[in-house]
Amino acid sequence: MGITPAKPAAELRDYLAEERTFLAWIRTGISLMGLGFVVARFGIFGSMPYLPQQLPAGQPHEFSVWFGAALIAIGAIVNLFSARRFVRLVGELNRDRFAHRSLSKQGVLVASLLALLGFAMTIYLTCFLTEPLHALHATFAGVEPGK
Repeated sequence: MGITPAKPAAELRDYLAEERTFLAWIRTGISLMGLGFVVARFGIFGSMPYLPQQLPAGQPHEFSVWFGAALIAIGAIVNLFSARRFVRLVGELNRDRFAHRSLSKQGVLVASLLALLGFAMTIYLTCFLTEPLHALHATFAGVEPGK
């Protein structure tokens, strides 16, 4: 009458599903770090015409380094959190205490950080790269406006 069915023990497919999720997060972290390295090393802001020509070839612009470093840091954080999450969830499966969750806090955090970084890059690109050379750019580049 008031008997509740026993909760089934974790099956192999549960462990494999957690491992697939873990590996997907690792791939995401590695991809973010790789993209960050490309941005930092080769520069996304290197083709700005108002920069002084004194910069040696191949030296990235300061903003590229910062955005690249932010992507690398986000990728490293993703990998650390995914390892922590994987160990915790497998431990719950081993103790038969796994509770289904509907919201991935890690996914929301990564998406939020990437959205903020994307907004910052968009604002920078639209504010500083779409305008012609004016006094602020000229001052930054060390040239006189209008020349």
